[in-house]
Amino acid sequence: MIPGKMIFREALTSDITQIQRVRNSVHENRLSNPALVTDDDCRRFLSVEGKGWVCEADGRVVGFSIVDVLRKNIWALFVHPDYERKGIGKQLQFLMLTWYFQNYGEPVWLGTAPDTRAEKFYTYSGWRRKGMRDNGEVKFEMTKEEWLALQPNR
Repeated sequence: MIPGKMIFREALTSDITQIQRVRNSVHENRLSNPALVTDDDCRRFLSVEGKGWVCEADGRVVGFSIVDVLRKNIWALFVHPDYERKGIGKQLQFLMLTWYFQNYGEPVWLGTAPDTRAEKFYTYSGWRRKGMRDNGEVKFEMTKEEWLALQPNR
């Protein structure tokens, strides 16, 4: 699918239904039980414990990212399968990490399933592998200095 104009903006709590649709559409890093990530979880991370961004195309949310500022963690970065490989994840990551490091100095981390395209994406994007989490996910970390060094126009 070739998307129409893509709009990147801050996520709103009114986007939660569409965010959940994207989250539950993915083929990798699927939730074993979609009820594990509730609308209230999304609302909390968008309005109290973090901040999020969405990509809209063709009149709907097709990707989103959310950072948890309390735990210094990337809580979510997902793109609808119909819109993969169009630079949406890269741009959402850029917006999220740029904002995070403009406001916080501590390193940020994330976990993702091993041997997935997500693992390759984070490796390619400059994240540093920090081992494995107890739940079997690969743990990655990014410092502010590492992020700034990756930006061409520092």
